[in-house]
Amino acid sequence: MVRRLFAEYLGTAMLVAAVVGSGIMGSALTSDAAVILILNMMSTVLALGVLIWMLGPISGAHFNPAVTTVTLVKREVRVLEGLSYIVVQILGGLSGVALANVMFDLPAFDPSTNARSGFPIWLGEVVATAGLIAIIGILTRTGRGHLGPLLVPAWIGAAYFFTSSTSFANPAVTIGRSMTDTFTGIAPSDVLPFIAFQLIGAAIGSLLTDLLYPRTKPEPLDLPQPVHERS
Repeated sequence: MVRRLFAEYLGTAMLVAAVVGSGIMGSALTSDAAVILILNMMSTVLALGVLIWMLGPISGAHFNPAVTTVTLVKREVRVLEGLSYIVVQILGGLSGVALANVMFDLPAFDPSTNARSGFPIWLGEVVATAGLIAIIGILTRTGRGHLGPLLVPAWIGAAYFFTSSTSFANPAVTIGRSMTDTFTGIAPSDVLPFIAFQLIGAAIGSLLTDLLYPRTKPEPLDLPQPVHERS
């Protein structure tokens, strides 16, 4: 359990560090918003793929309270374990943003002034999160979890550019990004609406999974399957 929780903490921290750090670096290199977003997307996608491959066999590589919440609602994980995952994911997100800020000589926690609100942006979060949850669920249902390190980052990378929100799709990442007043930041006042629509998207993604690939008995949503469950 300790190893799994640490894997979730570390994975979420490194994911947020990659998101925030690449945004800061991109802004230092150019003032072209399109180029910054491309650099930000590439760093996020590559880091996410590596983290899923490296830590997935330990914890299932959720790195995302929306993913863990789906497993809790479907009773695919024990309540204490699921809630513990969510706590360490949020702590990991805060640690990751602090690491990225300090690496670039900024205050560890610097609340963002970057407003991200309004129904079009919230709808983008619904789409991004629904797609993410559906992909994870379908990979699991079809026994193709080994493709997670490729397909999950591919969805996030694509959603960077076709969703209005640039695809946060993760409550822990959203909370972390509220603590950096840089390119990837989100104003703290906009965090709760973002999370609410992410959870709506997660519910839709879960329903899509059940509709497209119905099952007859519970099975773990973890992707890929943790070592402790395979042994």
